[in-house]
Amino acid sequence: MAKILMKGNEAIGEGAVRAGCRYFFGYPITPQSELPHYLAKRMPQVGGVYLQAESEVATINMVYGAAGAGARVMTSSSGPGISLMQEGISYVVGAELPCVIVNMMRGGPGLGNIAPAQSDYFQATRGGGHGDYRMIVLAPASVQEIIDLMQDAFDLADRYRNPVMLAGDGVLGQMMEPVELGEEKEVRIPPRPWAATGRTGGEKHLINSLYIVPEDLEKHNIRLAAKFAAMEKEEQRWEDYLAADAELVLVAFGTAARVCKAVVDRCRREGKAVGLIRPLTLWPFPVKAFQPLLATAAHFLTVEMSMGQMVEDVRLATRECRPVYFYGRCGGMLPVAGDVYAAVQKILAGGEAK
Repeated sequence: MAKILMKGNEAIGEGAVRAGCRYFFGYPITPQSELPHYLAKRMPQVGGVYLQAESEVATINMVYGAAGAGARVMTSSSGPGISLMQEGISYVVGAELPCVIVNMMRGGPGLGNIAPAQSDYFQATRGGGHGDYRMIVLAPASVQEIIDLMQDAFDLADRYRNPVMLAGDGVLGQMMEPVELGEEKEVRIPPRPWAATGRTGGEKHLINSLYIVPEDLEKHNIRLAAKFAAMEKEEQRWEDYLAADAELVLVAFGTAARVCKAVVDRCRREGKAVGLIRPLTLWPFPVKAFQPLLATAAHFLTVEMSMGQMVEDVRLATRECRPVYFYGRCGGMLPVAGDVYAAVQKILAGGEAK
């Protein structure tokens, strides 16, 4: 099958269209602006709606409305824009509305800069808004994987009636790679009997996250918690790259994982037992991937484009039975294979990575 060259941000847009998304509300912010720019042209071609909102706050509330009416809908932003959406995201989860939210991460905190980072990990995996809630968070590492995961993102959102986040970074958004799109097929969107589409008789559908009576809100939260527990049990995803017999296991996602694969390949050529676990879901974190490794792995090293936010989850996943080291760059700086390799060498020689 023929391949075409696509930029990561554009691939997100095309993947969404092919997944049946017909509504996009967004606001430009670097490094994801090519995505709304692409969909401004693409949505009208498929009978869809593109609207640039006046702010990110307005954007997420437009998503709430479209999702509540039964549409397949998406928004996207980066860092500060996702921060502005947090109240609305909590509302969307509370109202149990399926949608997809894309965050192409940039350097922070504050305005930071427009360079790539992974420092929104806590925001994505812990729920940046108020209340008890969770979202499935998918983390692609290539432009092809972006295309493939967009269909999964919308399907998972429908399955659990919950927003799903796709967490990339500025490198993935800006880079160009060859991708296979396949044939564009008609997408059958599951029925939405709960949607508020206008009452013409029969039962009333109310889209709401407000429960004034404490006992009612408690019941709602308990039911949501059961749904989140099902997500945690069923949706853990990861790639195991030569980790089964590794003495030292690298843990990285997105762009950082691409760097780590090169390090693993070099180490294997030199006879060093080094492997990689790449989380495909940042939440639920793939705890199941780590338990079999404890029989052989003596060390774990997380490599991140942040100050080490995923370290906490790796420590929990390994039950703190093994030392977990960290190597990272932040503020828009990228880890370099040679530096990661040096950290690996230091650990294998009995030292610490950093």
